[in-house]
Amino acid sequence: MLRSMYSGISGMKNSQTKLDVIGNNIANVNTVGYKKSMVNFQDMMSQTTSGAQGSTANRGGVNASQVGLGSTIGAISNIHTQGFQQVTNNPLDFAIEGDGMFVLVEGVDADGEGGTNIDLDNVNTAYSRAGNFYLDDNGNIVNSQGLYLVGFVGDPAQESTINIPESAQSFSVQSNGTVNYIDANGDTQVAGQVALASFSNPSGLQKAGNNLYLDSPNAGLAEQLYTPESDDLGSSVVSGALEMSNVDLSEEFTEMITAQRSFQANTRIITTSDEILQELVNLKR
Repeated sequence: MLRSMYSGISGMKNSQTKLDVIGNNIANVNTVGYKKSMVNFQDMMSQTTSGAQGSTANRGGVNASQVGLGSTIGAISNIHTQGFQQVTNNPLDFAIEGDGMFVLVEGVDADGEGGTNIDLDNVNTAYSRAGNFYLDDNGNIVNSQGLYLVGFVGDPAQESTINIPESAQSFSVQSNGTVNYIDANGDTQVAGQVALASFSNPSGLQKAGNNLYLDSPNAGLAEQLYTPESDDLGSSVVSGALEMSNVDLSEEFTEMITAQRSFQANTRIITTSDEILQELVNLKR
């Protein structure tokens, strides 16, 4: 009877964790580039009351008798499916069509001249699908936390910040990530090309808040960065649009109902076990 109580407690804890994850998904239904999470359960270890026995000449085999001791969290996975695109008509809003993530760094002395070479091993590097970028006071493309967008600049292209000079009359971004601008003389110049990081297991990335992800030993980061629409990656960049959250509210509300019912059912296990224990106590009067 006490085993059933503890099994019910484990079920309640797991249901609460699932509700926590669902609540976070719903809270981020309008967060740019957010990837939803999903909870998977697994059974806890079982207590063996009698072991299995093989067959003999006079008797057949007997299966083991085991009593389960509840459930536990198996995994909380990040689901990196493509979110829908929202058109903003802001040229510095980028959406990735396909695989890959933007590369963002801090710890770079970007003085606004462009072409600042970056050694990714010696700077703080993060990754994101959120493409709401801005220009800082030096003309560098940065995100809302001030992290620099990494791109390929120069010939040969070099792991650099992308800078649009203050004297530029206008700029545009192509689907292959190339950032062009019109200089003071009316000539077209190339500021750089957006770089994308590829992961064999994006679900292995660690969330760091602020729409950022950090590399992990299980994420499978490719040894090199890629350009959009390259033969190795094939993804493209859509300027003037943002990738929104991949949270499906109808799915989340359905999962919320199942988690709520699971929580209620496990509370019944505890109350029923308590009633039986009360009956045992009442035997001595």
